[in-house]
Parts: sequence; structure tokens; C-alpha cells
Amino acid sequence: MVSVNSTMVPLGTTAPPFELPDPDGVTWTLDRVAGPRGTLVAFLCNHCPYVQHIAVPLGAAAARWRQQGIGVVGINSNDPEAYPDEVPERMAANAAAWRWTFPYVSDPEQTAAHAYRAACTPDFFLFDADRALVYRGRFDAARPGNGVPVTGDELDAAVASVVAGEEIEVGQLASIGCNIKWRPGNEPAWFG
Repeated sequence: MVSVNSTMVPLGTTAPPFELPDPDGVTWTLDRVAGPRGTLVAFLCNHCPYVQHIAVPLGAAAARWRQQGIGVVGINSNDPEAYPDEVPERMAANAAAWRWTFPYVSDPEQTAAHAYRAACTPDFFLFDADRALVYRGRFDAARPGNGVPVTGDELDAAVASVVAGEEIEVGQLASIGCNIKWRPGNEPAWFG
């Protein structure tokens, strides 16, 4: 496991489009997942202890956010050939176990990870209704083994601001997690 920080893409960046399959073969696009009040794009995976640590609370929060008009999608960009825990069948099983009701899609060519400049799992990108980036960073201060309770308070405060149409006042701290498992030769120039 290599821990890395998110790249902290500039605020105001426009959400890149994507077209990615879920484990059932259903294709999801940015247009399809976008919510009327905003959209959360989360880079996630199955085997990362950082994702596993927040998985169930994230599922509960995402269900609440979706009811408030925020679209949510989870994208798994890890190389499933080198990391068999990341195959679509395991994605479906984990999403069910973690009670994720949002689409959880595969990015086997890692095009979405490149477009969003995702570096780690979890890595969160929150866009407003105009698809401008308004928050990027962490779920909360909890990490495996640090004893801090998982609350999702930082991302939750950002979502609440977007839902209310207000400026985000919560501090934006980089997420930390396992590095995205790039396919050989597919590592972006900005990575590492």
C-alpha cells in the first residue's frame, strides 16, 4: 500500500464527461448521474483500507445527499488485471455489503482518473449544478488506526452548502489514501 494525497485540482474546474460501465454492464455518463443541485464524483475501490474504513458511512451519507438533489457516482480506476479484488463482480458484492445505492462503475482504461486527475482512493470531487468544482479533498479526518471517528463532516458540510446554494466555508484538505493502481505505462505525468 502506497499512501498519497489527492492532487487538489483548481476550484472552478469543469467536470469532465465520462462513459463507464457498472458491474451489470449498464453504461453511466456524467449527464446520467448528475443531480439537479450538484454532483459528487468519488474515486473508490474495493481493497483499499482507507475506502473500507469509510465505506458504510459513505453509503449512508450518499443516500441522504441523493435525496437532497446531489448526484453521486463511484469510479473504480484500479487495474483489475493486476489487482483481482477490483474486478466488476467484487465491485458489485462490495457495493451491496457497504449499502452503496449510487452507481459504482469501472474505469478500466483509466480515462476518468486521468481526466479528473484522481490520485488516490478515496478521492472526492464535488461539483455545483453548473458542474464547476467547488470542493475536492477528504471525507473527514478519520484514517485507519488514528482513532478519529468516521463522521464525513467535512464533505457533508460542503454538500450542505451546495444544496443551500451557498459558498463552501469548510476548509478543503487533501484526501489521503491508497494510490490508484495504474496499468503499466499508464501512469500520468503528474503522478508521483
